[in-house]
Amino acid sequence: MDPVQKYRLINPELMRTLMQRTGTGSSISNRELAVAAGVSHGTIDNILRGISKIQKEPVASAICRTIGVDLLILWAPIGRAVPADDDASPSHRLTVAS
Repeated sequence: MDPVQKYRLINPELMRTLMQRTGTGSSISNRELAVAAGVSHGTIDNILRGISKIQKEPVASAICRTIGVDLLILWAPIGRAVPADDDASPSHRLTVAS
């Protein structure tokens, strides 16, 4: 069992938008983000295209730190409330009566 928490990207378009104006006020390219986050530029490209939706915590955190946003702005922790795949139907999710 992998002890490292995994995160699912909430919205690739939001990440792309935040890259246009980072916490420093400047924009960052895919390649610059890849270097700063310690991943290949292909990884960043795949994240932005919605191909790669799941990342381990160190990568998700490095991306957010570089962009200048909190982790949970872009990523949701995989677990009981957030499925790892898109095919999880609503019937498999816990609903709470109010």
